[in-house]
Amino acid sequence: MTGESLDKDEFMPLFEAAKWAPSSYNNQPWRFLYATRNSDHWNAYFDLLSDENKIWAKRAAVLVVMVSKTTFDHNGERSRTHSFDTGAAWQNLALEGARRGLVIHGIGGFDYERATAVLSIPSEYTIEAMAAIGVRASPNALPPEMQEREAPSDRKPLSDIVIDGALDGIEDGGDE
Repeated sequence: MTGESLDKDEFMPLFEAAKWAPSSYNNQPWRFLYATRNSDHWNAYFDLLSDENKIWAKRAAVLVVMVSKTTFDHNGERSRTHSFDTGAAWQNLALEGARRGLVIHGIGGFDYERATAVLSIPSEYTIEAMAAIGVRASPNALPPEMQEREAPSDRKPLSDIVIDGALDGIEDGGDE
């Protein structure tokens, strides 16, 4: 990422796309907390990241923490699909960002416990992930050891992830 800032009108449409994701009972359990690089909240979000992620995320325009409400609004019961639904919203956000030519990078390497405290996350919410949003830069802006990661990674063959029938007998890595 280039380190350029984004105006709200450049990144809010990503959240607009996210809000249209389907969800169980139309509960929309996702919440997107964010900090822009010029905001008072930037350092708090940035300091949650692992040291390795700080190397490249320092050039992001926006850092996002994604949380999901674990209960339904209409009855207070536990929602089994809150993470799934929030994942659908995240995918909408990522696709809209890519469509607009932005970099949208999901992040799992951060301090979830500290994030809960720093961002005042209530107990009925769970932190799902973070993301960085920014303007695309040349991979040459990254340290050499990170440049090679900018190519698409391999994916498991469909035979490892699409199963006709029951899951029993499946070991990590595919059919046995």
